Amino acid sequence: MSTQATAPAPASQAPQPKTGSANPLVALTANLRQSGIYIAFVLVVALFAILTDGQSLAARNVSTIVTQYAYVLVLAIGMLIVIVAGHIDLSVGSVLAVVGAVAARLAITYEQPWWVAALAGLAVGIVIGAWQGFWVAYVGVPAFIVTLAGMLLFRGLDYLVLENISLSGFPQSYQDLATGYLNGLMGGYGYDAFTLLIGAVAVAGFVAQQLRTRRARIKYQQVVEALPVLLLKIVVVGAVVMWFAWQLATARGLPIVLITLAFLIMAYVVITKSTVFGRQVYAIGGNLSAAMLSGVNVRKVNFWIFVNMGFLAGVAGVIFSAYTNGAQPAAGTGAELDAIAAAFIGGAAVTGGVGTIVGAMVGGLLVAVINNGMIILSLGQEWQFIIRGLVLLLAVAFDVYNKRRSGTR
Repeated sequence: MSTQATAPAPASQAPQPKTGSANPLVALTANLRQSGIYIAFVLVVALFAILTDGQSLAARNVSTIVTQYAYVLVLAIGMLIVIVAGHIDLSVGSVLAVVGAVAARLAITYEQPWWVAALAGLAVGIVIGAWQGFWVAYVGVPAFIVTLAGMLLFRGLDYLVLENISLSGFPQSYQDLATGYLNGLMGGYGYDAFTLLIGAVAVAGFVAQQLRTRRARIKYQQVVEALPVLLLKIVVVGAVVMWFAWQLATARGLPIVLITLAFLIMAYVVITKSTVFGRQVYAIGGNLSAAMLSGVNVRKVNFWIFVNMGFLAGVAGVIFSAYTNGAQPAAGTGAELDAIAAAFIGGAAVTGGVGTIVGAMVGGLLVAVINNGMIILSLGQEWQFIIRGLVLLLAVAFDVYNKRRSGTR
């Protein structure tokens, strides 16, 4: 009897990448929740570019969108974390107003340095966040009720600080926090070369992050997208970023507030993805009972979630008051709705446990583009409210539909 020898398997073998479905339509359908917001954003931008005859894509308008709606994006970062944990915060508009009122009193009425006013505003936001976090985490009052009460309480406090009048006339250094630009740092060429350099660095960082993620997934034999798809994504993202940088470079230069926003985005992407606190937030929102059984200190995490929201509301309040060059009793009215809409449109789930910082930023930009486009088209307030409401409703309906289709609740 003869036997057939077989070659022994090598002791070590380089892991082979597992690519996704060869059918692009199937791959797109499987990732509709992640890719849908980006497709919607491109379509909305294109729609308003057509309706406004290109005005919405003009360099100065793009720069204006960044400075005008930066505070919404800051609020959306904190709101995303709140929603992922299964809560909601209805008070951020009022907190923003109080922060601006305190900063205005110090900088305008009492003529304190701009940085004193800004730091005081941040401190007020943090204290308010701790106040609301205490009621939610340690007393057990639902966040909806606590922040609804806070919306009324802090709006009243805003009126008290301002004595029912508006204050205006911040020092220029304070205004520059929201309306300042870095321009001409690398010489005058008819455009700001420094802004283009920052855009190129951002693209290089994105490429490095994508390649590092792909190598890590291959190492652990996880599914990765096909190489041509990855290259196409890099080319598209790179082109969009450099176009955006060119628009800024040919308008006013690099907005200072964009630097602040970029720092916050990078910091909170790391916090939500690579820290114990971030993982615990997602665990609480995904399955509260399992999180408690696994040893998560739910009260402590919930407390710090609202402290963080208060801090970011403080940042947004400083930015908003600097942009408007003053503080008004009605400042920030409706800001909480824009922040909530940004988080949900960007992919956050109504039941918690799902959502990303990048998705919330894209959702916030979508809200900003829609609002800006409606202003350019001179639509009445009634239509602006109707359209914004429909966009939010459709975004949440899309989330519910996806859950039903996948068999989850």
